[in-house]
Amino acid sequence: MMRCPFCRSGSHTRTSRYLTEQTKEAYYQCQNIDCSSTFKTRESIEHVIQRPLPPETIPAPPPPERRTLNRYGSNNCLH
Repeated sequence: MMRCPFCRSGSHTRTSRYLTEQTKEAYYQCQNIDCSSTFKTRESIEHVIQRPLPPETIPAPPPPERRTLNRYGSNNCLH
């Protein structure tokens, strides 16, 4: 959400498109019915704080535990 530059109310994204892999252009419309302004913004990546790990360095999840269920599943226990 982006604030309206005129009345400072919230606004909705009406449409957007990528100009480059790291820059997006978006059109917004103010939610304030008395204002209803429409404006355009550009959003871009300024700095990467942490890169993802290479896929080969991420450990695989453990295999699922195998369980045998009785005729009624596992929810038939009386307590």
